Amino acid sequence: MKLMRTKSVEDSLANADEPGRRLKRSLNAWDLTIMGVAVAVGAGIFTVGARTAALTSGPAVTISFVLAAITCAFAIMCYAEFATAMPVAGSAYVFTYATVGEIFAWIIGWNLILELFTAAAVVAKFWGIYLSVVLKGFGLDVPPTFEMGPLEFTWGPFLIVALFTVLLVMGTKLSARVGNVFTIIKIAVVLFVIVVGLFYFKGSNLSPFVPPAQPPASADGAALQQPFVSFITGQAPATYGFAGIIAGAAIVFFAFIGFDVVATSAEEVKDPAKTLPRGIFGGLIVTTVLYLGVSFAVTGMVPYTEMAKQKEISLATAFSLVHADWAAQIIAIGSLVGLTTVIMVLLLGFARVVMAMSRDGLLPRSLSVTSETRATPARVQIICGVIVALVAGFTQVDRLEELINIGTLSAFIMVSLGVLILRRRRPDLKAAYRVPGGPVIPVVSALLCFYLMLNLKVESWVFFAGWLVIGFLIYFAYGMRNSVLAKGKEASGVRPSEGGAHSAARPEGL
Repeated sequence: MKLMRTKSVEDSLANADEPGRRLKRSLNAWDLTIMGVAVAVGAGIFTVGARTAALTSGPAVTISFVLAAITCAFAIMCYAEFATAMPVAGSAYVFTYATVGEIFAWIIGWNLILELFTAAAVVAKFWGIYLSVVLKGFGLDVPPTFEMGPLEFTWGPFLIVALFTVLLVMGTKLSARVGNVFTIIKIAVVLFVIVVGLFYFKGSNLSPFVPPAQPPASADGAALQQPFVSFITGQAPATYGFAGIIAGAAIVFFAFIGFDVVATSAEEVKDPAKTLPRGIFGGLIVTTVLYLGVSFAVTGMVPYTEMAKQKEISLATAFSLVHADWAAQIIAIGSLVGLTTVIMVLLLGFARVVMAMSRDGLLPRSLSVTSETRATPARVQIICGVIVALVAGFTQVDRLEELINIGTLSAFIMVSLGVLILRRRRPDLKAAYRVPGGPVIPVVSALLCFYLMLNLKVESWVFFAGWLVIGFLIYFAYGMRNSVLAKGKEASGVRPSEGGAHSAARPEGL
């Protein structure tokens, strides 16, 4: 069946070395660790964590972070096994193409585009908000938006996306060096939040640690704002309590989206067999420790009920409530720096996924051309940057932040299951890293990710369904007929696999 045709591991590796479409291997384990911290320690902790504590989980947001971290860790193990077996750009998209089939690969690639595109635009929007706060703190009252005819233009997000698009076109290694500097600064700010926050810590603010469940504060659009699991089971939606912890885990999962982006850069990594696992797990450990420290300090500073009354909720809000405005200004600056590196890594991942799909012909192959001098996908990087800049500058994209989570979780499910399929179909393929525990962890990973998806809002599922419909229309109108496999030959001269010992053929029963 054409929809289920697969692309072998050997073909994927051959395509990665295609002249004019290859990337330069320049990243080491330290670069990957910093990249993971750079993209994760940002909007997830500076904005989403505090807001989730106030409105969804209460002090038990620390448990929400632990659950999200465990889910991410299981999925990242599966990513590491795939990435060491297939160190090419495209991450979950490429892995799915080699195991389950083209139609599923398209869905995952399309969902990764949703995740990375929306995340880059949302984080850029947050960056613009923090920029206004910082400027006001220095006495500069610069309007964050301007009227451009019928449209409202937010200049901050547009500016930062444009700057980092140029930097990424100039080279991945150069971008990584700049990101390293910014990341070290924001880690220092996060440690500052933990240390200073503990000086205002009151144990009474953590009681009750798990607030009793209660109905949502607002009934506006209640049907769309309730968790999807409540909608399909008929349970009354609630905040706080056990349901709040799980819903909080689904929301703060946003804080862990960076690690699949790290896997996307596999084609630009030196000695990927050793470097990828070290870099991915190193970043996850550092990030989780920082998240738990910040969430514990902030919820101990201020009662979650006081935080919930504020119009804008962030880490800086907690310090303002204890009259430490000097610290709030430092945190605002740190948040601005922190979000900067997030935008850079998301733009990089966005372009790499589009490049991988275009190299396979599912999107126009002209998008996968790399520059001769810097070996970067300059053309697609500029296109992705322009799209993100326009959306962040002219729309209220921040309302769609949960779409980032649903796109990521769907990719995590496919990668977790794909590991088992790859092991079955290609027992000869020995990955440098192998998920321990046989099939247990991949299956548990898929189930946890699906459960978190069910706890996202109905509104997110509605938008997600619409995104999938658009994706299917594009695939059947263009991708299915123009894919390299459909034309019967690889651009590199390697014929597509049609079975045999070296084929990642369609798994039986699919």
